[in-house]
Amino acid sequence: MTSIATGGSGLDIPGLVSQLVQASRLPTESRINSQASSVSAKLSAVGQIKSSLTSLQSALEKLGTAADKPGYQAKVQEGAGFTAATTSSAMSGSYAVEVLSVATAQKLSSSGHAAGAVIGTGALSIAWGSGDDQRLAVEFEDGATLADIARAVNRAAGGKGVGATVITADDGEHLVFTARDTGTANALSITTTGGDGGLLALTNGAGGGLLEQVAASDARVRVDGFERTSSTNTVGDLVPGVNLTLSAAKPGESFRLDVSSDHAALESALEAFVSAYNSVGSVLKSTSSYNSTTKTASALTGDSLVRGLQQQLRNLASGSSLPLKALGVTLDKSGVMSFDKTKLGEAMASDPQGVSRLFGGEGSLAASLKTVLKTQLDSSEGAIALRTENLNKERSRLEDQMKQLDLRMEKLGSIYLSQFTAMETMIVQLQSGASSLNGLLAQNSKS
Repeated sequence: MTSIATGGSGLDIPGLVSQLVQASRLPTESRINSQASSVSAKLSAVGQIKSSLTSLQSALEKLGTAADKPGYQAKVQEGAGFTAATTSSAMSGSYAVEVLSVATAQKLSSSGHAAGAVIGTGALSIAWGSGDDQRLAVEFEDGATLADIARAVNRAAGGKGVGATVITADDGEHLVFTARDTGTANALSITTTGGDGGLLALTNGAGGGLLEQVAASDARVRVDGFERTSSTNTVGDLVPGVNLTLSAAKPGESFRLDVSSDHAALESALEAFVSAYNSVGSVLKSTSSYNSTTKTASALTGDSLVRGLQQQLRNLASGSSLPLKALGVTLDKSGVMSFDKTKLGEAMASDPQGVSRLFGGEGSLAASLKTVLKTQLDSSEGAIALRTENLNKERSRLEDQMKQLDLRMEKLGSIYLSQFTAMETMIVQLQSGASSLNGLLAQNSKS
């Protein structure tokens, strides 16, 4: 007897729906992902260009400072009793320097006291100059020891004018007052008022008990017969543009100080500029190159931003090729700069202002290059900022497209699932009818 088969469609509906949705999704998803990868690559390339241009801008600023402020070096004879440091206002020359005396800070000490001895009551007044802010007063009650007095003085002074400490020697404890600053103008004046008179031992006025261990003195130095007195051991401008730091008195002995041009800072700045310029060229080339063998383009191949920058930089450099060459900077056919350090010294000797005219604050090449860099790097209106903004908008647009695709595919999956579910229901219903028909056929067969 012939029967009708039953058992539903047998289809894996979830799997079939997933395959159909994926097939519908793939073309659009691939397009979005491809465009997103391209945008990311462009953003990365633009970021590299920005970084290299920022480095060039920084190098140009440092070079401008070095070009406008010539460097000098000071050479001092060994054992001279002083050191010398130059400033940008120095001038080349030789000088005879004699250190007559060095500045010292006054140091006063009390006589020896038994450990923990109570000194007395009253107030100590300490002055180290004529100003109202150059004095202090400290009140002491019964029971004040040398250590108590030292702590109170240091707390009141707050690191200014005077310092106090307790030194223990064979003959007992000594309270030592030290002026914070050198020079006779900063010598200490310590007096007492009120109390039982015990604090008189810690004063240096009439009847005072403090002994002067180190006298306050001023520094005196003579340069080419011109003498200068100073409360500190740093003397400026007695030698033009040179700060002398005195360390030991050598009266009667003159030592030679030579001040000469020093191009080390300028050389380093110019070398850094050349390196930064070449780095920009390298980044522009790598982000826009095309490999003809593999037929592969870079992120910014043919991009107007790169082409415009390359042309501007090339024109600026080639337009200043002669003054650059005089400083030892040359440009090869591929646009790469090189720097010959040996020629810089010769150029500075023959034309000291040449580098300033080119790279100084008002330098011709520097001014033009600064304009180009500002046009590119301005945070609001610069070409790179605008390009980055547009690329970020494009990336956001692609992200929105992907979200919309997800929603459409979710709806499409629901439609497919509904259709296949309806089909399965119909098949089951048909098979149910077939099952009933099979039953009837079976009964007729038995009859």
